[in-house]
Amino acid sequence: MIRVMIADDDALVRLGLADLLTTDESIHVVAQAADGLHAIQLATAHRVDIALVDVRMPRMDGITAITRLRALPHPPKVITLTTFDLDEYVYNALAAGADGFLLKDTDPAEILRAVHLVHAGSAMLHPTAARRLIDRYHHSGQPHNAAARSRLDQLTPREHDVLAMLAQGDTNAGIATALGMRESTVKAHVSRILTALDVTNRVQAALLARDAGLT
Repeated sequence: MIRVMIADDDALVRLGLADLLTTDESIHVVAQAADGLHAIQLATAHRVDIALVDVRMPRMDGITAITRLRALPHPPKVITLTTFDLDEYVYNALAAGADGFLLKDTDPAEILRAVHLVHAGSAMLHPTAARRLIDRYHHSGQPHNAAARSRLDQLTPREHDVLAMLAQGDTNAGIATALGMRESTVKAHVSRILTALDVTNRVQAALLARDAGLT
């Protein structure tokens, strides 16, 4: 069972998301928060696997809430779900530790898919957000960052292979099939990569890989 918290200041949005999520028998909505501060309190009181977090909320905005959520002893994975796709929201949400970035006009089936993907350890980005990141990191025309390359030097050749596929958006299962490994071995490699690169999730690792010119 995937335990989900919804954090959004719009009661109708919370209701709509809760109704959508409960159509999936493997998802259980355990908490609903009206602002970022409330989200932190509820995530502390409930064991939450996935938090759907809006960016614009009173008392504590979504970006600050994501940072605080990721710092909890049992941090939930976070999917940012917002009306806006402004560059600053995309970059700041991912930098704060979000594992996904979706717009509220995302197809309901894709929202459910995102919850499952992120819970399984993958990432999920709305196509518009992905395009912005590619434009910034992959087609910037700027020299690759030497500091990023230096951080990747800590990885083994096999970890480089895993990271390269991760940066292209492949799932653990896809990486395992392509590289002839068990999925559990891929998960172990990904965990080691995140630790070695000092990042909190796959999205940040992928951005670092692009910045270093690995992809």
